[in-house]
Amino acid sequence: MCARARPAASCHGAAGRPGCRLELADIVRAAAAAYCASHRLAGVHRRALADITACRTAAAGATHLRCGSCGADFVRYHSCGNRHCPKCQTLAKERWLAARAAELLPLPYFHVVFTLPHALNVLIQANPRQLYDLLFAAVSATLLEFGRNARWLGAEIGATLVLHTWGQNLSQHVHVHALVAGGGLAPDGAFVRAGAGFLFPVKALSQVFRGKFVAGLEALFAKSGLRLPQDLGQEPARRRFLADLRRTAWVVYAKRPFAGAQAVLQYLGRYTHRIAISNNRLVSFDGREVRFRWRDYAHGNRRGVMRLSVGEFLRRFLLHVLPAGFTRIRHIGFMANRRKAQCLAKARAVLALPEPPPPATETVAEFMLRVSGTDPTVCPLCGAGRLAVISIQPPLRAHRAPDCDNGPLRASARAPP
Repeated sequence: MCARARPAASCHGAAGRPGCRLELADIVRAAAAAYCASHRLAGVHRRALADITACRTAAAGATHLRCGSCGADFVRYHSCGNRHCPKCQTLAKERWLAARAAELLPLPYFHVVFTLPHALNVLIQANPRQLYDLLFAAVSATLLEFGRNARWLGAEIGATLVLHTWGQNLSQHVHVHALVAGGGLAPDGAFVRAGAGFLFPVKALSQVFRGKFVAGLEALFAKSGLRLPQDLGQEPARRRFLADLRRTAWVVYAKRPFAGAQAVLQYLGRYTHRIAISNNRLVSFDGREVRFRWRDYAHGNRRGVMRLSVGEFLRRFLLHVLPAGFTRIRHIGFMANRRKAQCLAKARAVLALPEPPPPATETVAEFMLRVSGTDPTVCPLCGAGRLAVISIQPPLRAHRAPDCDNGPLRASARAPP
């Protein structure tokens, strides 16, 4: 069931909470019930709306705390943990980055972006899991093939792939960001470095990528494994569709290599756990219309504010909710999970690098202190006492247990139940 909406939470000039910071949850709480009632939604979409509605409220559960010094009582509401919620990604991102830091080699890293034509969007909406898997397979096969080609590198490369499905205006713009190490392991055990400032030719990458994806799509058509829109229901229409895709120039873009491991981590932090829209891009919501900041990259990177009806805003947001259990970050080549430890050990031995220290474990409280400079175990009222857990309130409805409870503290007038 989709979460029932609460009264509209208005911000930035709208009545109700003037001057407060607008959040995606405010919009979802106000409009999700009406949207669910008028649209057929997949279970994963309803779950995302329900989780975001419950996030940092009593519906997601709460921890009741008391200061050991002044005796003040507080309630800290739990986070929903949904990967499409803009408030629940920071801890996951930091933990992921800490695990990746020890895997970086002293090499240049290249950023390559593979984009699907928008003509595929209707098929993707009907078959997200199959088409996203095909996209990952085509990108992986293309990069590994170029790496193994002696003309370019002659070695097994390592890369991290991240799926993004959105553009700045929340429209569907499906692409994969690839972070590719500038070198690889050769068959004879040597480590081969890429040429300075150059990895693979972009035009050739785009042609091979297009060929692999279209061939995979043709195979899916042959297996009748896709839900097809009406205009692709007949074989001649599918052949014309594939022919048009082969004639289209597909976009592959390569950026300059990163300088140093720190730049790589900064990049990863921006891209790995991002969702379609962050709270800081939201400008206003009056119950009918949502305004948010965006950049028009197609016309000189112009900045502006886009206006969408709340129904259209939710429709676009839900385009980017991934299938349940789908992995949007993948590693290939010598970074593939099943081979990573062995291959990295071999690379470090060839490059005469010391073993990295084991990653330090960090509690939620330590993480909050490092990131925000605030110790969540210290009483915010007296600033001296430590907060002790008095009780933990479970979610008020069926809800996944949160992996952290770093929501805002709310003071209560009396002891919690």
